Amino acid sequence: MLRGPATTNFWADDLEAAKRWYTEFLGIEPYFNRAGPDGRTAYYEFRIGDEEHELGLIDGRFRAPGAASGPGGAVMHWHVDDLQGTLDKLLSMGAEQYQPLTEHGEGFVTASVVDPFGNVLGIMHNRHYLEVRAK
Repeated sequence: MLRGPATTNFWADDLEAAKRWYTEFLGIEPYFNRAGPDGRTAYYEFRIGDEEHELGLIDGRFRAPGAASGPGGAVMHWHVDDLQGTLDKLLSMGAEQYQPLTEHGEGFVTASVVDPFGNVLGIMHNRHYLEVRAK
């Protein structure tokens, strides 16, 4: 049974640039890192949000064979309180729009961008998320 997201992983061919970019965007440093077999850093991890979910950055050299190297597939949406402000910040930092602001019914609005490393980052204002958090 699924119990909730544990870690969302993004690939980056320039892992150090991705670390700097996400550190600036999130306003925090990664709390964990791991070296690869060659001793170079292969993974950084941030804990973010109300439940301290994990966002991991993995060196692209460890991408699974045949895995897509560009945007596509599932989009994980992170709840944000200021959707337009967060989208504006991401775009100002060099992300490119993937999906525009889209309303999916009252209180459910999404958008997504492609970060400078080719990963899709979804953001969402979700009234249901807020209702659950208020309990």
